[in-house]
Amino acid sequence: MPAEKAEQAEQERAHPVPGRRALVLRVLVGVLVWLVCSTAAGLAIFVASERSIDLASHDAVISPDFSGDLVLHTGPVLPDVRTDSGSRLGVTVDLGKSDTASVEELTQRYAAIASHPDGQVAVVKRAVRSMAVSAAVQGAGIGAVPLLAWLALGPARRRELLAGLRSRRGAAGVTLVVVVAAAVVVPTRLGRAEPTEQRWLTLSEFVGDAVPLPEEVREVQVTGDATTEQTRRLIESAVSTYDKSKAFYNEAAEDAAFLDLRQPKADETVVLLISDRHDNVGMDKVARAIADAGGATAVFDAGDDTSTGERWEAFSLDSVSAAFADLDRWAVAGNHDNGTFVRKHMSDLGWTYFDEDVVDGPGGARLLGIDDPRSSGLGNWRDETGLSFVEVADRVTEAVCAANEEGERISTLLLHDANLGDGALAAGCVDLVLGGHVHVSSGPTAVVGENGDVGYRYTVGTTGGAAYAIAIGSKLRRAAGLALLTYRDGRPVGIQEVTLETNGRYDVADWVPLDYTVPGDEPGDEPGDETGEPGEQGAGTPAAEDSGTPSATPSGRTTEPGE
Repeated sequence: MPAEKAEQAEQERAHPVPGRRALVLRVLVGVLVWLVCSTAAGLAIFVASERSIDLASHDAVISPDFSGDLVLHTGPVLPDVRTDSGSRLGVTVDLGKSDTASVEELTQRYAAIASHPDGQVAVVKRAVRSMAVSAAVQGAGIGAVPLLAWLALGPARRRELLAGLRSRRGAAGVTLVVVVAAAVVVPTRLGRAEPTEQRWLTLSEFVGDAVPLPEEVREVQVTGDATTEQTRRLIESAVSTYDKSKAFYNEAAEDAAFLDLRQPKADETVVLLISDRHDNVGMDKVARAIADAGGATAVFDAGDDTSTGERWEAFSLDSVSAAFADLDRWAVAGNHDNGTFVRKHMSDLGWTYFDEDVVDGPGGARLLGIDDPRSSGLGNWRDETGLSFVEVADRVTEAVCAANEEGERISTLLLHDANLGDGALAAGCVDLVLGGHVHVSSGPTAVVGENGDVGYRYTVGTTGGAAYAIAIGSKLRRAAGLALLTYRDGRPVGIQEVTLETNGRYDVADWVPLDYTVPGDEPGDEPGDETGEPGEQGAGTPAAEDSGTPSATPSGRTTEPGE
């Protein structure tokens, strides 16, 4: 025993247990080594990464660097574009295929999107942020490898290795490891240089003094090798579209702040209703400005945000989502939102869609929404898929009335085409049916149901100012319609319509109260029974119909072919 104790004491003297200060120092050194290794590895992974996204109506690939430039490679026809990012971080975007009929159409689309870029900027930021987080996580794992290996070796083996480093062979091994690590870890794309044959010119140099340019684009650079007269004309046309679009919609958004809109009371909630944007991203900031001016805290989107529902129209969905990112949002798909892409993309961006389920809505309202059963192209035809329109309308009526039997009355039925809700109104199962689709506003029209309950039907105009299935451009093709819906105690109690005319003038309708008393009954303390407030309609309410028969639009029809 004495011999064993003596041997143990000898080992402790040779390899003493580190004190607290020494232990803390070792931990700090380990953390520092991990930070250095993980940072180097993370940077290398970040600048070597790429991400495929939908951008500006293209399949695009973006890659980050630290050049401080935003570079857009447009392809073989149009010149590439470069501008300062405003930071050390840079991004290169390679545009791929796009669904477009001509270069002229594509150029005009670029100009309209560039004049209202918030949605596309948000897409790029999300992608870069995602790549940065992914690179950081991978770098953290790689940075931990040397420390884990060091711990796994154990004290004895580490002492042997350290002793070996003093030899010539050990020094050569360390040098080899450093060289290999540098080749793998050191970022190779920091400050990535463009090809030497690429010559950059400012846009003002490219188009010349004859073309007046907005101040914010004068220093944007383009490649100087695309110098044909046709290319210059395309650029001039795009600049004109950019300038007109930005000026028109920016002014409309500024003017919206001064509209005489009814303000909600303390116990009321206001919802903005939009529909049929058809890719007009310029109207998104206008719609948001109207929502803010009217005190709206939520948005209903009645569909047709696109013209065909294809992936190239993601820019439109990104734009409307960015405009209302901080508000509660509900939506249904329209007849032009073909396939599953629109709904999935909008859902990923935070919009709530419906699966024949009743959901809680703004102000305690109970909501039900149904996607349009039809699909349309750009022509004046309709292709019904799956259930027919009539069959879906019958299903809607059954679902709404069944939900009423199971719980509280459904306050709002959100549709693309309000015709789908006629049966539910006729049965007296819903307070308010909302729709769009026909590009012309109609209502609110009261309907007395079979059970004696009153409901309303309202159709909003085209928020995108669309004459047909696509509305992107420098100006409105027809008047743009929106509406502000007021809710109190879980029921819609009023509607105020706002219209932006093609000349930039606003028409603000009176706030129309929704009265749920049946004509001939004594008016009680109903949600819509209020008159005489400033800016409100004080003389009566919409006349009630005796059935759910669809009311015609001003043109005498309930639908428009091709819309």
